[in-house]
Amino acid sequence: MAEKLTPAAVEAMLTKGPFHQWLGIKVQKVDEEGIELTATWREEWVVNPERRYTHGGILAALVDLTADWALVSHTGRGVPTIDMRVDYHRAAMPGDLTAKGRIVKMGGQFSVAEASVYDKDGKLLASGRGVYLTAPPAPPKG
Repeated sequence: MAEKLTPAAVEAMLTKGPFHQWLGIKVQKVDEEGIELTATWREEWVVNPERRYTHGGILAALVDLTADWALVSHTGRGVPTIDMRVDYHRAAMPGDLTAKGRIVKMGGQFSVAEASVYDKDGKLLASGRGVYLTAPPAPPKG
C-alpha cells in the first residue's frame, strides 16, 4: 500500500484532470473506509430543460471516478477502469452532489470498488461497481 494520502493530496492529484476540474470535484474525506467527494452542480449538466434533471452520464462519471479514486487513494497511482456498471435510482435535480466510494476487493492484478451518488438532501441517485487494473506498472525497458 502507498503511504497514507490526505484529502488535500488526493484532491491535488485528482484535479489535474480538466474534466475533474469542470465537475468541480472536492475531496471531503479519505480513510480506510474509502473516499467521499463532492461535485459542484453546473447548468451544463441539465439534459431536459423542462424537467431540469442532470444527465445520467454525469452520474456515471461520478460513480466511476469515485470508485476509481477509492483505489488510487490506496495505491497512490492511477488505476484504469476495466469494466463498470451503473444503476440509476432517481433523477438528479439541480444541486451539488456527494459521491462515496469504497474498495470491495483489493487484488494483485484487478480490484473491485463501488460508489454511490447522493443529492443535497442525501437521497441516493445512482450506484455502481467497477473493476480496475491495479497490477504494478511494468518496469522500464532498457
